[in-house]
Amino acid sequence: MTKILGGKTAVVFGVANKRSIAWAITERLAEAGAKVALSYQSQRLEQNVLELASMIDEDPWVAPCDVTSDDQIRSFFHYLRSKTSRIDILLHSIAYAPREALDGSFLDTTRDAFQVAMDVSVYSLVAIAREAAPMFVEGGSIITMSFYGAQKVFPHYNVMGVAKAALEATVRYLAYDLGPKRVRVNAISAGPVNTLAARGISGFTEMLNRYAELAPMGRSCNQDEIAQTALFLASGGASAITGQTIFVDGGYEIMGMR
Repeated sequence: MTKILGGKTAVVFGVANKRSIAWAITERLAEAGAKVALSYQSQRLEQNVLELASMIDEDPWVAPCDVTSDDQIRSFFHYLRSKTSRIDILLHSIAYAPREALDGSFLDTTRDAFQVAMDVSVYSLVAIAREAAPMFVEGGSIITMSFYGAQKVFPHYNVMGVAKAALEATVRYLAYDLGPKRVRVNAISAGPVNTLAARGISGFTEMLNRYAELAPMGRSCNQDEIAQTALFLASGGASAITGQTIFVDGGYEIMGMR
């Protein structure tokens, strides 16, 4: 593969295991020549993330970062500045809502569950981008992960659909704020993929089957196809694309009759 990201530094939030979308993107960024720094949310994930990082780099940059803590976000970027003076790519692949908020009716969403979903899944992008902004010294690309539940109702997706809608709006506002710094901000709206996080959504298998039935390509997508799109958004080939939500879903989003 051509090292189209040679000399670039990428920061990835959201790697949990080798099946995660964030890890597939990390591998593609590294293969394209980027130096990739990784965060982990808690000690429970530390060893797993360190092992994955060592697979792509002999000198991995890895540090803790619980994105619900402004202090930890600042500490993470302090660590990063001890390693490099600049970043070029930032991937935000973080989303969470309490399990009980993904069952039953959206009407029953509690205030606490709503706040947690918004804090972790949406505000974290703002908080991370704010700390990262001074390190984008030559422009760059911020990428986050969305889902079509932001625009249409998916039963049992509930508060996460509302959070993803807020995330896509956040992408547009950040794109406006960071445009003068030549930092592009985009979202990838991926179709359902069989990850550990996705399996926590009630009716996930039915969702996959529905995509296979109705999407023009007869299927959803896979981790590598999402990673290839992220690689494009991180590269100079996407230098005039910002504030957008890019669908990687086998064409399901274009269909009117479902």
